[in-house]
Amino acid sequence: MNNFSNNTKYNIGEFSHKFNLPASTLRYYENEGLIKPQRDLNGRRYYTAEDVSWLKFLNHLKGTGMSIKELKQYIMWREQGDSTIPQRLKLLKTTKNNFLQQFSEIQHHLQILNDKINWYEEKETGIISEDEDFAGYLQRLGHHE
Repeated sequence: MNNFSNNTKYNIGEFSHKFNLPASTLRYYENEGLIKPQRDLNGRRYYTAEDVSWLKFLNHLKGTGMSIKELKQYIMWREQGDSTIPQRLKLLKTTKNNFLQQFSEIQHHLQILNDKINWYEEKETGIISEDEDFAGYLQRLGHHE
């Protein structure tokens, strides 16, 4: 169940706890124009369920490697309306392609790590001969460094 109902206001402490982000990061995002909290009569920030959804989306974009500069550009286009959908679409597709490239590299790093672990385990148990080095092991498996 969603703890953030549509009409509740959340202070910066509650909001930062929800996202496991320090309040200073939220203030930085605000200064960069990534989020725009409301202000109560005393001038204190508060956030709504809409802000929760927006920050979740921004975190997904950041997680794919989108830079702050690109996020700001995306937001600017978003604020300009549907006429900027082609630009936003192009940015999202570029981000996706870059992310897929990075993801492929990460998968390769993981494969090498797993191969090294297996090589050590097989060395330790005597399955691999004393004289087979890691490069030879990878070659035998058909993997590359």
